[in-house]
Amino acid sequence: MIPTWAQIGYLVSAVCFIVALKALSSPRSARTGNLIGAAGAVLAVLITFAAYKPDHLAPILIALIIGTIGGVVGSRRVQMTQMPQLVALFNGVGGGAAALVALLELDEVSSDATVAAIASAFTILVGAVSFSGSVVTFTKLQELMTTRPVTFPGLPVLFVASILGGFALGIWLVSDPRVWVGVLLCLVGLAIGVMLVLPVGGADVPIVISLLNAFTGLTVAASGYVLGNTLLLIAGTLVGAAGTLLTKLMADAMGRSVFNILFGAVRGGSTLGAGTASERPVISGGPEDVAILLGYANKVIIVPGYGLAVAQAQHVLRDLVEELQSRGVKVDYAIHPVAGRMPGHMNVLLAEAQVPYDQLREMDDINGDFKTTDVVLVVGANDVVNPAARNTPSAPIYGMPILNADEAQRVIFLKRSMRPGFAGIENELLYDPRTTLLFGDARDSLTKLLGALKTV
Repeated sequence: MIPTWAQIGYLVSAVCFIVALKALSSPRSARTGNLIGAAGAVLAVLITFAAYKPDHLAPILIALIIGTIGGVVGSRRVQMTQMPQLVALFNGVGGGAAALVALLELDEVSSDATVAAIASAFTILVGAVSFSGSVVTFTKLQELMTTRPVTFPGLPVLFVASILGGFALGIWLVSDPRVWVGVLLCLVGLAIGVMLVLPVGGADVPIVISLLNAFTGLTVAASGYVLGNTLLLIAGTLVGAAGTLLTKLMADAMGRSVFNILFGAVRGGSTLGAGTASERPVISGGPEDVAILLGYANKVIIVPGYGLAVAQAQHVLRDLVEELQSRGVKVDYAIHPVAGRMPGHMNVLLAEAQVPYDQLREMDDINGDFKTTDVVLVVGANDVVNPAARNTPSAPIYGMPILNADEAQRVIFLKRSMRPGFAGIENELLYDPRTTLLFGDARDSLTKLLGALKTV
């Protein structure tokens, strides 16, 4: 039995998790929420050590120290552009840990404890899916493998057979909770996770990360039942519910269903385009040409994207905006829900550059303003302003709500080359007579643009 004081401590930790999740819903309170959540986790760990008094304390502490050092070093060294990969890895570790705990606890599960056996089978299967799927998402985002959908003849049959096999092994485990049956179930779960993510194109991988995060939360909740730990049950449920909601919101932001994202390539469609650079003629200009357009505008909207993060150009962009504002130009940032590689990616990047939060406007709020905007400056973004989402039914992003940059008087793109965006399709807006392209690294281009603007 858990002592009363420990139960009260767990309740405090659970409240910390709930408050943290609420605080994370706004960039203004996100940092505080993160600290509150971390404090709740530390409190829970300390209570667990004090209440259970584990016999093998030394190896546990060694593992804890190694994990802490690895987490701190990894988190501090990771670049903002690699944050989704880090999230995928951390998520996979959580699912894998839950599956291992359930495997180790099988010896304690009796054949007449049906509910506990069901929870164990669920944790092993879904935890393994989350682990292997997260590893594949990491390799795709890190470009250690192709970001294109990977399919092969017989994949749908093998995938369905694996799911049915997982259910069969789960039923077997419930009726006869043996470790070797659990190991087989875990192996099948690993295979399902790989086959689930392989057919997903690179642009859709962040949504899959969110879905796998929900899986991990559910496995943690189930493992909480197996271990008789209410705090794990609460924390896992929070993560599962939040991950599920986020997955739905991201899919809606792309105008597609989760089923289409996961299985579109298997059904013969594609979640990624060709990815080849175009040789069609475009209107390009130098920093001086772009500076004149911006300097004499009354209203400018900035559309940031992943290329801004890659170039680490957010600080120079802020300086450019401040120079424009000093000239009386009204400037806003248009934030698409899936700009970058994960929700909030651009918000965090610009907050890092001390951009005032009231300048960041969400898509639904700012889309009506493009018609009255003189210049739209697109920095490292492509797919979120691609009219193919409205006009080309065959495009993989068709139906995705986009920023209405094509309604502005003039559009300026900062691009390295004519290669398509992450979805791998051409953007017809690049060839519009109202569009000017400034080629080069975003930070270098913005630096030159800022210098030219000061002379206008």
